[in-house]
Amino acid sequence: MRSRRSTGTITSKGSLDPRHLDAPVATLKGVGKTTERRLSGLGIETVRGLLMHLPFRHEPPTRLCGAGDLRVGEEVTLRVRVMSCAVRETLRRRVKVLEALVSDDTGSILATWYNQAYLEAAFRERPEVLLKGVLIRQRGASTFLVKRHEILSETGESRHILGLIPVYPSTADLSVRTIRTLLHEAAPRAHHLVDPLPAVLRARRRYPAKAEAVLCCHFPTGLREAKQARERLAFEELLLLQMAVLEQKRAKEGKRKARALGAPKDLTLHYLEGLPYTPTAAQRRVIAEIEADLARSVPMRRLLHGDVGSGKTMVAAYCLLRAVEQGAQGALMAPTEVLADQHYIGLQEQMGRQGIRLGLLKGSQPAGERRAVRRALESGEVSVVVGTHALIQEGVRFRDLRVAVVDEQHRFGVRQRDAILGTETAQGLWPHTLHMSATPIPRTLSLTLYGDLDVSVLDEMPPGRRPVRTRLVPQESQARMWEAVRKELARGRQAYVVCPLIEESESLQTASARRTFEDLSAGELAGFRLRLLHGQLPPAEKGSAMAAYAAGEADVLVSTSVIEVGVDVPNATVMVIMGARRFGLSQLHQLRGRVGRASEESYCYLLAEGEDEAAQERLELFSRTSDGFALAEADLAGRGEGQIFGERQ
Repeated sequence: MRSRRSTGTITSKGSLDPRHLDAPVATLKGVGKTTERRLSGLGIETVRGLLMHLPFRHEPPTRLCGAGDLRVGEEVTLRVRVMSCAVRETLRRRVKVLEALVSDDTGSILATWYNQAYLEAAFRERPEVLLKGVLIRQRGASTFLVKRHEILSETGESRHILGLIPVYPSTADLSVRTIRTLLHEAAPRAHHLVDPLPAVLRARRRYPAKAEAVLCCHFPTGLREAKQARERLAFEELLLLQMAVLEQKRAKEGKRKARALGAPKDLTLHYLEGLPYTPTAAQRRVIAEIEADLARSVPMRRLLHGDVGSGKTMVAAYCLLRAVEQGAQGALMAPTEVLADQHYIGLQEQMGRQGIRLGLLKGSQPAGERRAVRRALESGEVSVVVGTHALIQEGVRFRDLRVAVVDEQHRFGVRQRDAILGTETAQGLWPHTLHMSATPIPRTLSLTLYGDLDVSVLDEMPPGRRPVRTRLVPQESQARMWEAVRKELARGRQAYVVCPLIEESESLQTASARRTFEDLSAGELAGFRLRLLHGQLPPAEKGSAMAAYAAGEADVLVSTSVIEVGVDVPNATVMVIMGARRFGLSQLHQLRGRVGRASEESYCYLLAEGEDEAAQERLELFSRTSDGFALAEADLAGRGEGQIFGERQ
């Protein structure tokens, strides 16, 4: 790698106290209380933490073009001056459009921003700006649709558009632009970073020192340089993590023991023979992998990954029956009461007729019912229990818990998942544990990559299932999208409309369920039957809304993400996600899984506002990716794996 040239913006002429690396990030110029709190939300507390907040990709520059030389559809960058600007409202309520006449030596063009009326004040001074976007035709006229802008200082220096631009993990209230600006302030302190790699190892692999690699990631002179720097830092991270995880795994295996289960008996064999379908080759392979784990005296720690409808529930039932036929107990923990009820009903149908007693334990049960189930678990009268977080509360004791299944494990916190793993029996034994998820969270994925979890994949879907068509819908195309939704509803299909908030928020300019329900009922979906569902409704109202939708008595369910798991309506073929940038990849993947549950063509539409380029990249990736592991890898790259030896994920 070439040595970097020192510049005034990223190096320091004086010697700084090394302790400055661990100084609070608030010691940097431009970090007030609000920004400090927002940085903390990304896990950035110190200057060192900011420097190690690395970009997940570098965006190549677009062609610098003159305002008079634009071609329709080509993404370019303009360097222009704002001549005038004004805000207008579209016919659809609450959508404000900022229009600015911009000009350079080659000509003028009208530039357009959606939902960014606040820029009007900044543009009144007629500043010189960089605009990244694309020329489009609207109602017979040309306009430059702006994706990103930068107001240039008197020096004309660009930090956010020209050149190779790093793109960072960010949040809705902390932009990538702010992160880049703060990194320019923090850069002089990078030279105090201690390098854990020996010089002989760096020389052998031709790696730069750590400080140089960090600065190359943040301020690259070329794509090759940035890639080499990231590779060097990734090598260091993988080496240290691999050593630590292997040490942790050896310590656990040395301390924890489980009772090995014998060969399958008639109970599980009859279960497989009695299924109304033939298990897929993937299901048979996964069961064989699990059997190898259950035959050992070391507790199983296996992640079962499979998309919606791939057959995870059948594998879970098999594992629970393996415990029961040994005279022991099994437990299945679900993140919501809706999903726990669904599992309980399904397992009751399969196991009840074989004389197996099941129990249900959840927070909304009367206290007397919960006490009765806890007593039955402690005495062994209940062989299989299904529950929510109530399973890991104080006072729940098992006579002999042999197998534990954690469904939708990405919905639980680290402590909650480890609580059921920590259910040691009176004999000092630990349960075999199966984690199930359609999208592993980054911490889980990193542990899998580094050897602490074994993984099984159900990579075969039942015949007849079609992938859901996913579309990222720009502001100017929303009218056509709602027209497509109306056509599906007219065919007798159903739709979900999901919002990130229940109520409107002054600080978060995004869709709320209540306002969206009102707007759609009187506007785009007038004449159709809409129901509203969110977590603050009384249980009876939630049950009524969900039952009406499941029975086909409602055409559209306007909801928050409470429908993320546990909802199965095969007739639903449309998912509209408002404010999509406020959802993580895991949530988006689960929401999309609510449709496409039959053989009909299904659609998922993502509506996102604002200029957050990291969020835009995430949504574009999601729209072209249906594989859960690929999405989790993207989450891992964008957010990190969490504190592998702690409780933050």
